[in-house]
Amino acid sequence: MSFVPQVKVPATYMRGGTSKGVFLRVQDLPEAAQQPGAARDNLLLRIIGSPDPYGKQIDGLGNGSSSTSKSVLLSKSSQPGHDVDYLFGQVSIDKPFVDWSGNCGNLTAAVGSFAISNGLVDADKIPDNGICTVHIWQVNIQKTIIAHVPITNGQVQETGDFELDGVTFPAAEVQIEFLDPADGEGSMFPTGNLVDELEVPGVGTLQATLINAGIPTIFVNAADIGYTGTELQSDINSDNAALAKFELIRSYGAVKMGLIKDVSEAVGRQHTPKVAFVAPPATYTSSSGKEVKAEDIDVLARALSMGQLHHAMMGTAAVAIGTAAAIPGTLVNLAAGGGERNAVRFGHPSGTLRVGAEAIEENGQWLAKKAIMSRSARVLMSGWVHAPGDCF
Repeated sequence: MSFVPQVKVPATYMRGGTSKGVFLRVQDLPEAAQQPGAARDNLLLRIIGSPDPYGKQIDGLGNGSSSTSKSVLLSKSSQPGHDVDYLFGQVSIDKPFVDWSGNCGNLTAAVGSFAISNGLVDADKIPDNGICTVHIWQVNIQKTIIAHVPITNGQVQETGDFELDGVTFPAAEVQIEFLDPADGEGSMFPTGNLVDELEVPGVGTLQATLINAGIPTIFVNAADIGYTGTELQSDINSDNAALAKFELIRSYGAVKMGLIKDVSEAVGRQHTPKVAFVAPPATYTSSSGKEVKAEDIDVLARALSMGQLHHAMMGTAAVAIGTAAAIPGTLVNLAAGGGERNAVRFGHPSGTLRVGAEAIEENGQWLAKKAIMSRSARVLMSGWVHAPGDCF
């Protein structure tokens, strides 16, 4: 019996923020996978090592968590005024599908540096020393993101002293601007309300802020679902009943946001929306053992990604937190003490993160103008990724 040999595809394995993923140029993919469709999805599934009933992704580059089961496809931009088109695919760990419904804010931090290093940014835009401003077109949500990437001697500078909670080692700081970060078309608040009554069978009726900013996100109060907001991964992810409850909240919230028509459709849309819970500041011990003091933060926030509590905070959810905090009357804003603000520092399982945000009210509608945060990124490995030639 003969078997099809493996193919090899140029690839870079990168950390961006508190996530890791496989970065690929569209032009380097096998021809059948250069267009959206089953061939592309199947290739990415095999590269990452999914679906894996063991949940470990041993036979691929994934590491068995939502933060590491990610793929990024990049090409020179077709949009005027932009340098690179960025398409993000969240690869399911245990199911055979790739979710293209949203962005990854953490891996966004690595897009600019990859684009510079891989010929997707015009050479005359790259200074010998200083900051290279990369205009990114985020294909999933059709939005502009600007990355400010440090350059030393004409090369991307990755080393530095910027520390990011959730990442062990320091690196160079990359500032990211999310312009008009409301996700997709329509209102930032799809129901027209800053706070809704969300009926979830078996859970109850919860107050919820449903917002499209960075990524569609459902915010509920920690106290309303039996939590304090200081929980770590082990407190949630080891509790199957808790995870099932959060999935119910996410599913019914998705229907109320108009993202799906029936809760049964939520299983095919795991990446979005996110579900998060917030609480007023309190002192707690982070997952690294470092104490986070109540006086050093404005609000507590915890969020789930792909059915698990995130070890830190998704970048897109951080945008949602920052934007919601800037709008008086949302649950995030109220948990942070209410009033007007243009920045928020929140406590997450790994530590703290500061996000700046600008939001204005026009004709009775809230509009998000910009969200800004600092992240870091680093190449972990570059070369070729191999996959069986008949997998796509």
